[in-house]
Amino acid sequence: MTRVLDILIAAVALALASPVLLVAAVVIRFESRGPVIYRHARIGRHGMPFELWKLRTMVQGAERMGAGLYIERGDGRITRSGRFLRRFSLDELPNLVNVLRGDLSIVGPRPTVGEQVERYTDHQRRRLEVKPGITGWAQVNGRASLPWPERIELDVWYVDNRSVLLDLRILARTVRMLATGRGLYSEELRQGWD
Repeated sequence: MTRVLDILIAAVALALASPVLLVAAVVIRFESRGPVIYRHARIGRHGMPFELWKLRTMVQGAERMGAGLYIERGDGRITRSGRFLRRFSLDELPNLVNVLRGDLSIVGPRPTVGEQVERYTDHQRRRLEVKPGITGWAQVNGRASLPWPERIELDVWYVDNRSVLLDLRILARTVRMLATGRGLYSEELRQGWD
């Protein structure tokens, strides 16, 4: 997707989502202490680190408790509002700010944490050849129900086959998934801080 399209889509989506973000912010602050926005170091294009923005869905300091960066079935660190936000991917809305800042694209491989990138093979590192995205080929083809190696293979396939037409196809499938709820992860299936 071109940078102009990224900016246009992100700006419109952020404007449309602003009432949802406002309500979510109030609920998050009412339910638990801590910031509304969760910021976490991720690895972007060419292995460059950046700070990913999300709505906070877990108790403050959750990454230093329990399973750390990973989420287990029935993880007690997830707040009630966090379960709802995750169920409908609303926790990802602040990623639109990352798009406007140039850290993310609308479509591309989801950004991951440094500890995972350190374990990549040379072939898997190819997923870092493009800017990471809010949604991507792996997300519309199984999402968190897929094991990591399969997700990475789908991301590498995307790198080799990317085009504006493919990006539009991914966007259409993403919208369909969000509208129907089919294909979205359940909070229990979600592994890692994707």
